[in-house]
Formats: sequence, structure tokens, C-alpha cells
Amino acid sequence: MRGYILQSIPILFGAGFVLVGLRHFQDPAWFEPIVPGILGMPRLWVYSSGLLEIILGLGIMTPKFRPEASILTAMMLVVLYWANLNMWVNDIPIGGSRLSTNGHIIRGLIQALMIWLALWIGDWLPSKR
Repeated sequence: MRGYILQSIPILFGAGFVLVGLRHFQDPAWFEPIVPGILGMPRLWVYSSGLLEIILGLGIMTPKFRPEASILTAMMLVVLYWANLNMWVNDIPIGGSRLSTNGHIIRGLIQALMIWLALWIGDWLPSKR
């Protein structure tokens, strides 16, 4: 049973990225407000990050590509936190809602957990080696 659960984690984690990546194409306007203004062309960045999430999610789901996809996913999550930080610092609503300070802190903790999980899935953590 434990083996089945451990084998399911990369599939579920990767599928989550694929679904969120697809959402970038289904409703790009939802994501555009949090793209840092200095980057310009928010639609391009939304589509680019969505495509990257789809590719990396599929990579995590595929054992052959899992190590590379997981480290790249961790790096992507670090870079994409810039958008979350932009949302927090500039009090930008997303989907018509603003997060409280506690909401932003929880979001940051979830992002850190996802970075850890990506590294764990790819066997990049020293404790798992």
C-alpha cells in the first residue's frame, strides 16, 4: 500500500501543474494582474508560464524525466513567487479577491512546501539519497 501511495505522489503533483498550466490558456486574464509590470506583455508571460507548467508537470509524471523536471519545477516555483510577492506588496486582487496578510503568508508556505515536494520527488534532497 505504501508503495502505491509513493508512486501516486508524482502523478498527482504533476497533474496539478498540468491542470493549472491549462488554466493559463483557458482564462489568461485571471493571471495577468499579478504579472510584475516591469516585465511588460502580461499575456505572453501567462502563456509562457502556463506552457512551462504543463511541460514540467508531464515531466514529473514520467519517471524517465522526473529528476530533471522536478529540479526545474523547483526553480520555476522560486521564479514564479515573484508574481505572488508582487500581488502581496501591491495588494493586487486576483479573481476579484484580495488575500489578507495571513493568506499571503499561507500562500508562501504552500509555495515552499511545493518546492520541497518537487525536490523530494526528484530525489534531490540529501535525506532521501
